Amino acid sequence: MEEFLRNYLPIVVFLGLALAICLVFILAAAVIAVRNPDPEKVSAYECGFNAFDDARMKFDVRFYLVSILFIIFDLEIAFLFPWGVAFPGLSDLAFWSMMVFLGVLTIGFAYEWKKGALDWE
Repeated sequence: MEEFLRNYLPIVVFLGLALAICLVFILAAAVIAVRNPDPEKVSAYECGFNAFDDARMKFDVRFYLVSILFIIFDLEIAFLFPWGVAFPGLSDLAFWSMMVFLGVLTIGFAYEWKKGALDWE
């Protein structure tokens, strides 16, 4: 039983260290935190409009368009990482399949750029 528990000692030490670091960060944030932030610091900035305005107000759709395009292209680029890691052992079919994928990605990016979806006026 002692040998079994000794195998888990590094995990217990790691969890204890992680818990200690978390507690230090939480306590440091509570001690160092600013108690009176100015209105500009706590204002809405992520969504592009104030959170407490009228729900039927008009807002700029371009913000959402740019964010969706970013997510789409970011996810497509994420497919390149496993391909790059496995690249030395890939066949010619896998190589040319990725070249077709990158070609379609490039054509889609050029189309979005030409249509002006990435322009922020």
